[in-house]
Amino acid sequence: MSTTATRVIVTGEKPSRRSLFRRSRPEHVNRPGQRQRVVKETLAGYGFLIPWLVGFFGLTLIPMAYSLYLSFTKYNIFTPPQWIGFDNYIRMFTSDPAFVQSAQITLIYVLVGTPITLAAALGVAMLLNYRDKGAGFFRSAFYAPSLIGGSVSVAIVWRAMFANDGPVDNSLSAIGIDLGGWIGNPALVLPAMILLAIWQFGATMVIFLAGLKQIPKELYEAAEMDGAGPWHRFRAVTLPMLSPVIFFNLLLGLIGAFQVFSSAYIISNGTGGPAGMTNFITLYLYKRGFSDGQMGYAAAIAWVLLIVVAVIAFILFRTQRSWVHYAGDNR
Repeated sequence: MSTTATRVIVTGEKPSRRSLFRRSRPEHVNRPGQRQRVVKETLAGYGFLIPWLVGFFGLTLIPMAYSLYLSFTKYNIFTPPQWIGFDNYIRMFTSDPAFVQSAQITLIYVLVGTPITLAAALGVAMLLNYRDKGAGFFRSAFYAPSLIGGSVSVAIVWRAMFANDGPVDNSLSAIGIDLGGWIGNPALVLPAMILLAIWQFGATMVIFLAGLKQIPKELYEAAEMDGAGPWHRFRAVTLPMLSPVIFFNLLLGLIGAFQVFSSAYIISNGTGGPAGMTNFITLYLYKRGFSDGQMGYAAAIAWVLLIVVAVIAFILFRTQRSWVHYAGDNR
């Protein structure tokens, strides 16, 4: 209790407005030794914060601000940037069919690959949740591809597997399905890329599995006593209780799918082929910026991609109240 409040109780003196709102320091801070200790701890805290501040401003905020400026310029790295206003953005949507195609391919990859990846991860997580024997081995086996899935070596292996006369082509030909090499086929290279994304569902599966472990078994027992079958228990118990985890994985999956680059670059040898079917938007902006020297145009594409991802994330956060159920939520 502050000294002002104590004086009011003991003497009955009416305190002034200023004294009521005056902030008194804790007693231990007023001691000389304690005050120096508080100052040292505060300085130490700011000292530990300095590396993060340097990284945030030097590697994130300032480069982002400069790329925003470059998106309104004509810049080829070797000459000073020339201000051209919104010309890069207008060109992108009116006179660049390659950008429109890359945006369409990226959107298909996101809309098809992300739901299938989530469904596969949830299905495997549910199987592992009900299986105790050998669960550690299967968890490691399913999680391992996500550790190496983004590496260059895996993309090279994937390209060899789906190439003409590769293991996949030869296996399908042996059973009478002759599709040719997937990597060189414009109609099949995108499904091959989506399969590669689905194959990396291990990290998502682990998060789903952790969420399934948190669902009380009493809810399933009560639903079963009411006559609910497996599908009804999944729809009425599992999905609502797991909805925060689904929201988290969906958000991360969408953002990661929009940023696919290394696998597309390796599989297409950096060309985005065949017929531009692996020319995802990140690969396209890389080619415009570093191969063609159109750094200002590439910066504009990057900002459009950032805005699209931000809008999707905003929509997900705004709509989560209608389908995500948190513990203790009385909605």
